Amino acid sequence: MAGMDAGAAPRGHDKKKKKHKKMRRLGVRIDMTPMVDVAFLLLTFFMLTTSMRRPQTMEINLPPEKAQVEVAESNLLTLRVKEDGAIYYNVGAEPPQKVEFKDLGNLVRQKNQQNPRLITLIKVDRKGKYHYMVDIMDELNLANINRFSLAPMLDADKQILQKVSS
Repeated sequence: MAGMDAGAAPRGHDKKKKKHKKMRRLGVRIDMTPMVDVAFLLLTFFMLTTSMRRPQTMEINLPPEKAQVEVAESNLLTLRVKEDGAIYYNVGAEPPQKVEFKDLGNLVRQKNQQNPRLITLIKVDRKGKYHYMVDIMDELNLANINRFSLAPMLDADKQILQKVSS
């Protein structure tokens, strides 16, 4: 691990002159091999443990800019999420009805079984929390629904919800 090198006698040592006796300098040598081994062991450990987790992503197909898609009102399920997280749904021109988040997955599955051409439109209030939208998208993903769209909640939508909740 560590060693000392005694070396040779110092230069210029003359046996006749004994006034100044020079001290022999000892050479110290430290073996760095164990430290390098430990460093590489830790490096490989952290590289292997952190690369095992793959990032979770969701593929999103965006339509071209300014594209207008016409959808029949009977094929549109609208989910509106208020600022406080309350969820309202309606199909077509029906009045919105409140649904609890825990029942959302079953409701969406049931509506899609009734109408396989159904497209889900998610509208979240701008003041609402981001995780409301993410949770709803997760529920749709768990229900194997891949036809959905995101849209901003307009003032007309807020007025409709105000009429229903009053």
